[in-house]
Amino acid sequence: MPEFLVETYAARDAVNITTLAADIALAADQVSEQGAPVRLLHTIFVPEDETCFCLFESSSAGAVREAMTRARLRSERITQAVSVRPPETGRGVAISTDSKTRQPHNHSMRRNPVPPRNRS
Repeated sequence: MPEFLVETYAARDAVNITTLAADIALAADQVSEQGAPVRLLHTIFVPEDETCFCLFESSSAGAVREAMTRARLRSERITQAVSVRPPETGRGVAISTDSKTRQPHNHSMRRNPVPPRNRS
């Protein structure tokens, strides 16, 4: 399923990031219950810039916008995104699972892993 990155304003002195993330996740669940799958994956708050970034998994940007509206937040920007998670093994191969089947996928991070450095 596609991922979307949302940028929204969040005042530094008025934000409890834990509560904010819980509100957004609840709103995403409400939208999903109406038939448009939306799931909050991650939230990052940047206090210095008074900005909050939310990464969603959803079938459409419109469903993400609806979740943000239900959470009473204005989306400054919603863009389709591709997230890359760090490798779970030390050899440059990330193991992830398909969200529906939970079957593992191997995604090679590098075709030719970097050899260990010679420490002589």
